[in-house]
Amino acid sequence: MIKKELIELLFDAASIQRWNDHNRPYKGFTELDKQAQKMVYAYLLAKFEQTDRNAVVNWRQLIEGGFFEFLHRIILTDIKPPIFHKLMDEKGEQLNQWVIAQLTEALAGVRDNFLEKFKAYLFQPEYSEREKSILKASHYLATNWEFRLVYTLNANLYGLEETKAAIEDEIEEHYHLAGVQKLQLGKKTSHFMDLVGQLRFQQRWAQTARLPETSVLGHMLIVAMLSYLVSTELNACDQRLVNNYLTGLFHDLPEVLTRDIVSPVKRSVAGLDELIKDIEQRQVEEKLLPLLPAAWHQELRYFTENEFANRVLLDGQVTIVEADAISSRYNEDRYSPIDGELIRACDHFAAYMEAYLSLSHGIKSHHLAEGCRQLWLQYQNKTIAGFPFGQWFNYFRDAEAK
Repeated sequence: MIKKELIELLFDAASIQRWNDHNRPYKGFTELDKQAQKMVYAYLLAKFEQTDRNAVVNWRQLIEGGFFEFLHRIILTDIKPPIFHKLMDEKGEQLNQWVIAQLTEALAGVRDNFLEKFKAYLFQPEYSEREKSILKASHYLATNWEFRLVYTLNANLYGLEETKAAIEDEIEEHYHLAGVQKLQLGKKTSHFMDLVGQLRFQQRWAQTARLPETSVLGHMLIVAMLSYLVSTELNACDQRLVNNYLTGLFHDLPEVLTRDIVSPVKRSVAGLDELIKDIEQRQVEEKLLPLLPAAWHQELRYFTENEFANRVLLDGQVTIVEADAISSRYNEDRYSPIDGELIRACDHFAAYMEAYLSLSHGIKSHHLAEGCRQLWLQYQNKTIAGFPFGQWFNYFRDAEAK
């Protein structure tokens, strides 16, 4: 079973500030935001490698590599990038051994040899070579997206031009990737990532103070990682695991066009929720999808439309099924299954944790306390597709939720 310590680690990234020795935007510059944008970049680069170069990308290893790098960065936080890279060049193996030692207990409950894969990723250069290259390029692309904002706020700051040149040099090292070339043109795909980046600045629970604050984009990555962890517990086939992760990663993508509309508003008028979903889908079709290659549109629709429905592909058609049916009948790559109900539960659990952590930090708010209470009551004894979500909620049972 997934351990409480691992779940806590995921949310630690929301408290790690980036570029904190520079003048920078007040919101949207946490490690969680950076890692979330990095994984969207990784999706684009991997798709371009497949469609433009006919390359074989192991999507599961790409997702797991992103997870490993996320955890690695949390453990080695607060080290400035130039120093971090020098340390890794000179003492990388020892640092990696120390990271593994720090994470071993927290990762002991993750199935499918997660910890052993983590070790292989760090210590075997030939393991996931293409996926490592995509993730490294994505890292620098996300860093560069941040730096463009930092650059405009730090004119004439000593060392700024040196930082700019170093980031540009690292990106140039990855020009062998088709997607890097496309993104550096500054055209459609780059505009898509600018829209995605705006989700860094859209705050969750905007009607109340919280600590730590989390963005819509950071929330999306949390849901994706939680969906991955649940999928391993269910012995999900590779395509099911990948689909669940990517659906979690993109489930709030339409909010870049509509902004986050809180649940009480959606439920305030009969039929309003359905109308909002219809508007979101039209906005995605008109403004988001045209920024990406047409060959990808159907896949993005599969991830973002009816995102919380359990679905499979039967004879090429999207078919809604019961939650238990996926494990019992459709847990094979050829059905391309998505556990929508599980992803919705991960979405609710992420919201619960956002409220719980703020309450734990002494932020007393009716919105947070009531949200925490209602979600705990909804899930305290709930099992979905064989996964006991109540255990996760009970890990963090706050007095406000009783």
